[in-house]
Amino acid sequence: MTQHAPDAAGSANYSNVASDNSAWANPDAKPRFHILYEVGPTIIVNKQPGVLTQAPIGIDSIETRVKDYMNRRENRSGKRYLGLPHRLDRPASGVLVFAKHARAARKLSDQFEERSVSKKYWALVSGIVPEDEGTWYDYMRKIPGRAEAELIPPIHPDAREAVLHFRTLGRLENATWLEIQLETGRTHQIRLQCSSRGFPLLGDELYGSSVPFGKQYEDGRERAIALHARELTFVDFSTKQKTTVCAPLYAPWSQWIRPQGETFIEELFLEAEPFTTDVYGLEKKQSSTLGAEIASD
Repeated sequence: MTQHAPDAAGSANYSNVASDNSAWANPDAKPRFHILYEVGPTIIVNKQPGVLTQAPIGIDSIETRVKDYMNRRENRSGKRYLGLPHRLDRPASGVLVFAKHARAARKLSDQFEERSVSKKYWALVSGIVPEDEGTWYDYMRKIPGRAEAELIPPIHPDAREAVLHFRTLGRLENATWLEIQLETGRTHQIRLQCSSRGFPLLGDELYGSSVPFGKQYEDGRERAIALHARELTFVDFSTKQKTTVCAPLYAPWSQWIRPQGETFIEELFLEAEPFTTDVYGLEKKQSSTLGAEIASD
């Protein structure tokens, strides 16, 4: 395997900076996700593959798990705010940022919109990418009514420019390890731009991969693809400092690459569990509705 030296996990400012749970009302509360960083109103997790980032009421997601955990450790219940300035696809993994109040969420969203946030992704693709580095330019759109994207001519009314920069970190027998930085952030951008050049991400059946990645769960929605949001650099709301957070890889990656000093995460927390607190505020709504019905009798 030909391999170039990537940025090691230790080169980031933070890879595991979390609040001291002893300060909370319920210090024994355990999250069903991996916390990378928690300072002030900012909480960053290492999203596991196979779980939605965000979902409608009643469907399991990382967002709802974070809300439930925050409620449990504070011994409270009820609806709570949690801002989400960006998302990761369900089968992908890595750095995912949340904000606990609206002001922090706005500041983070502004950084994403201004493209001042630096995001690095790691990907394993089928085939050998010949270039050591490069930039891919395309025009694409999300297909209406489908969870899929496609390339289209630039004159199409739905066309959106898609630009990514890549660096080849390693070449295996019939796969390539890439580090990718997005200049634009389109739906399924990395997945589509790689596959359209004959390099689908491992495990990504939607975009033409025939190579499995990780455990092949009976429920295909729980299966991983080889796309990991490795590193995120942003200005922290509380410290006002430029901060870099790095997410360790999950276990499926260990079958393909072994970055120096990497500690692979085994626990995926895929099994959904009932939420123990009312993160949607439904109990209060039901109570109010019941009170109104009694008053009208």
